[in-house]
Amino acid sequence: MNLWQRYISPDTIPEAIRALASASGPACLIAGGTDLMLDLQQGRHTPIDTLVDITSIPELTMLEVRCPKNGYRQEQLFIGAAVPLSRIAGSPLVLEHAQALVEACALIGGPQVRNVATLGGNVAHALPAADGTIALMALNAQAEVADLEKRRRVPLSDLFVGPGQSALKTGQELLVGFYIPLRTPPQGSAFKRVMRAQGIALPILNLSVWMERQTKQIEDVRVAVGPSGLTPRRITQVEDFLRGQKLDSDTCSHALEVLLNNVHFRTSPYRASAEYRQQLVEGLLNDTLKVAWQRAGSL
Repeated sequence: MNLWQRYISPDTIPEAIRALASASGPACLIAGGTDLMLDLQQGRHTPIDTLVDITSIPELTMLEVRCPKNGYRQEQLFIGAAVPLSRIAGSPLVLEHAQALVEACALIGGPQVRNVATLGGNVAHALPAADGTIALMALNAQAEVADLEKRRRVPLSDLFVGPGQSALKTGQELLVGFYIPLRTPPQGSAFKRVMRAQGIALPILNLSVWMERQTKQIEDVRVAVGPSGLTPRRITQVEDFLRGQKLDSDTCSHALEVLLNNVHFRTSPYRASAEYRQQLVEGLLNDTLKVAWQRAGSL
């Protein structure tokens, strides 16, 4: 049985969107396809008439620092939606400006998966604990979305409406890539996760921190935890508490208390109980804060 009827490989973003819009039946984008192919083979995805392969579109595979334009005054790191995870994990440019994302991408699946799976696919699946997404949330990334008429940048959180439910309009919109502010000292970021021994499934718990510090205190901070709700999100109450604080054991203890008061972990029959996650998050939060603090202090 054919898993799809038509296969199209456009060269430009408008061609890809037109291919989606003009399909005679259900159409779907593909880049890495590591999840989509399994879902189709195992009957977890509705039948597809047209498969639109976006890996031949040059802009979607770009990884570069972009100059200010369209009202944005500062240079930013751009990562195309079809850039493979292994390329991000091995990029000196991403390591310099978004180390948390390097660490997240290096932990997704195994080497074979990372060679084909893409950052855009990791985000577009809209899972509350997707590693790439949690790192991007802490890094204050924006997503660029295109339709046939225009492009727009949106906060990453605007892409999600529920577990596994993307806000992207099916057949009308395409995720172009992500913009991340460049790192300037004294700033740093870190990502950590707890996973099962086989290491290829979704994490039991993951956490990412971006931090800017003064000599003795936290100047600014962003914290994202997954899964901490129905959609990926930052824990702004923890951020508000941490600003202006010294990073010591008392601060970490109070930050944990604030986190637990504002995050409601759920029990997953396949991964972990809510109680187990509550126990794990203390060490994960302490470790990630300390690494981000150390990196923010290095030039």
